[in-house]
Amino acid sequence: MCGICGEVTFDGTPADLSTLDKMATCMAPRGPDASGAVAHSHAGLAHRRLKIIDLSEHARQPMVDSHLGLSIAFNGCIYNYEELRDELIALGYAFFSHSDTEVILKAFAAWGPDCVKRFNGMFAFAIHERDTGRLFLGRDRLGIKPLYFSEVRGGRTLRFASTLPALLAPGDVDTSIDPVALHHYMTFHAVVPPPFTMVRGIRKLPPATIAIIEPDGTRNDHVYWAPTFQREARDADMPSSAWRDLVHETLRAAVKRRMVADVPVGVLLSGGVDSSLIVALLAEAGQTDLKTFSIGFETVGGEEGNEFRYSDLVAERYGTEHYKIQATSDRLIRALPKVISAMSEPMVSHDNVGFFLLSEEVSQHVKVVQSGQGADEIFGGYHWYQALTNSNDPVSDYAAAFFDRDHEDYEQLITPDLVDGDYSRDFVSAHFDLPGADTPVDRALRIDTMVMLADDPVKRVDNMTMAWGLEARVPFLDHKVVELAARIPPDEKLKDGGKGVLKDVARTVLPSEVIDRPKGYFPVPALKYIQGPVYDMVQDLMHSQKARERGLFQQDYVDRLLENPADHITSLGGSKTWQVALLEWWLQEHGI
Repeated sequence: MCGICGEVTFDGTPADLSTLDKMATCMAPRGPDASGAVAHSHAGLAHRRLKIIDLSEHARQPMVDSHLGLSIAFNGCIYNYEELRDELIALGYAFFSHSDTEVILKAFAAWGPDCVKRFNGMFAFAIHERDTGRLFLGRDRLGIKPLYFSEVRGGRTLRFASTLPALLAPGDVDTSIDPVALHHYMTFHAVVPPPFTMVRGIRKLPPATIAIIEPDGTRNDHVYWAPTFQREARDADMPSSAWRDLVHETLRAAVKRRMVADVPVGVLLSGGVDSSLIVALLAEAGQTDLKTFSIGFETVGGEEGNEFRYSDLVAERYGTEHYKIQATSDRLIRALPKVISAMSEPMVSHDNVGFFLLSEEVSQHVKVVQSGQGADEIFGGYHWYQALTNSNDPVSDYAAAFFDRDHEDYEQLITPDLVDGDYSRDFVSAHFDLPGADTPVDRALRIDTMVMLADDPVKRVDNMTMAWGLEARVPFLDHKVVELAARIPPDEKLKDGGKGVLKDVARTVLPSEVIDRPKGYFPVPALKYIQGPVYDMVQDLMHSQKARERGLFQQDYVDRLLENPADHITSLGGSKTWQVALLEWWLQEHGI
């Protein structure tokens, strides 16, 4: 896992190496092991490396293959690279490294942009063709690896990077607030769908997309993958046991695949079903000497702040080397400025600070971990899926469960100059109307899998782990697991309180105590209710000169939030006050 960036010009101007250096330096935590840059007249690539596969200098990046006329900067991991390497050798290609990076280059030479369809992994890459001058930008199917881009100099230059702040580093980007992104952030639970970001001059490449940029700046995007949430008659007739066995087999392969590395791989073990199942499947596959990691918080107001008793149970059963990290409220609060600095985009979830602190500790032991993100979205673990089972108005029912506010509330919060359409409602409605999903539940699962996942939990994990040079792998987002889950009838997923088919698999390998319990939640009351020192920080922030000059929010609304933050909780249990404050803090932290 690494950080990539680059610049390509369309008017004959040479790529600026000093600009590449500014962007790459901004991403140093993502790749603490090495750095490099190359420039070919109008195109330049730079890279920060975290050494995971082929630790030698043969695998350094940017990687240039002079014989093929290709250069690449790549972030991620191709888990089936060894099989592809063998196939490419049989086709006559010779290799100078044992890296997955070189496999991408050779695969691109052999099969063109369609090579991405052969990859099993997470990736964002830029490939430059010497002879044609074309630039190819690619992103994995589920958007696990980020890729941002900006057009500057009146469209005569395109830059791209793994993080949004890296594109801010050169200082010539339009940093005005994007009204569409602002509406999504404040309404769609801080999920800002691509191509939008909060910064008008910066966009992000959608998942499962290849962008082809011609030497004159013309760009064509190709979507190369989308799962179907429809099923054939034979799917509807399959018994639960058959679905259980299929999920077990497919998930087992996904977990085993993500052990590919030339360094040790650990597991983030929360004690929930998802991460516990990863540990169990690794043990089932014969993995030994596994390191597992859990984090806990203080118990507050009767809400237990850790699940150590469950993670201990799993660690003991499978003989892992288990580490438990206890995070006090004081430590959480002290970490907040660094957490916000690590965010490529503003993210309101309390999990951010937990992942940040956990990653700090884990990075002292391993460079790679597997994590359970994605299981709730693809196997139906959230409460709003149940509410949509017999819905006559799926868009309204989904919005009622997931949106943080309606448009009327938004109009009271935001300065009138930035208020326009009900973008979030329109987006969800248009997505639900797309063909390829049979039922309201399928439509909700599809939007959460294809949109929410990448721009909430997956982005959170990437940003917080990479802040400490830690690579996180997510087996539940193996595209074969996602394709299978999309076929499974909603009843199989929603039974047993949600994730029913996954719990069926878990019952074959996990203690019942881990499965038959309420879904875990780690409270961070200082962020949910804005208490104590956090309240003082938020009040100072919202009354600061920068906030007043920005004029993003209507002051009477902000005053109502600050009068009693605990009275302003969203339908998903978040704080409207924290949501407002976090955005202002993020904008100030990144000089926007």
